Amino acid sequence: MLSRPARLFAVLAAFFLTNAIMAEFVGIKIFALEPTLGFPPVNWSLFGVSGTLNFTAGVLLWPFVFVMTDVINEYYGRRGVRFISWLAAGLIIYAFLFAYLAIGIEPADWWITSYQTQGIADAQAAFAGLFGQGLWVIGGSLTAFMIGQLLDVTIYHRIRRVTGERRVWLRATGSTLVSQFIDSYVVLYIAFVLGPQQWPMSQFLAVGSVNYLYKFCAAILMTPLIYLAHALIDRWLGADAERLKSEASAG
Repeated sequence: MLSRPARLFAVLAAFFLTNAIMAEFVGIKIFALEPTLGFPPVNWSLFGVSGTLNFTAGVLLWPFVFVMTDVINEYYGRRGVRFISWLAAGLIIYAFLFAYLAIGIEPADWWITSYQTQGIADAQAAFAGLFGQGLWVIGGSLTAFMIGQLLDVTIYHRIRRVTGERRVWLRATGSTLVSQFIDSYVVLYIAFVLGPQQWPMSQFLAVGSVNYLYKFCAAILMTPLIYLAHALIDRWLGADAERLKSEASAG
């Protein structure tokens, strides 16, 4: 039987990895925030670019990845976050490799037209379009993810050295706000400025700023979840909780 700290790490890691991988795949969908919430379009204007508030569906999952990162950071330290981050990056690459393999295999003739009653004329084309994200998008997303994670863990522990065990909200939310500022622009720059779409700098700055604003608000709103997670974990681990925190703080 695994110890409680080991079981906790397994659960946190599984949830972290599932959210990270799913965020990559569902991120192909772009949704309009205002109609989703039942509001009229904002029609924002920034850096000479205007439009509605559109986001990838992946942003719905990333806030939970941030929470898991901070919780793992609190109890398992830098090594725990770095291990799970590199593992996530490897599994994302693994998942995309098999997605490309699935796209490349020859489809059954009957399957190609099997979704016509649902408005999908060519199931193979739809499948390839949804799961065959461009290499620039994948590369940008993975690079931004790793930079954000490694920056998050560094800032988290620097704040922790100054504040000690007090002000969990400051190290958790503060590290997320800084790391996601970098993440928001890195992924867009690699995927859409350096990539084949060649976005102008105004569009890059506008979309990046709107995306970061969303992440900023999500990080603030999810701060209570950090305290709730800590309370539940401390209660479940008992004396092991303080030992894990002490070891994580010491590196």
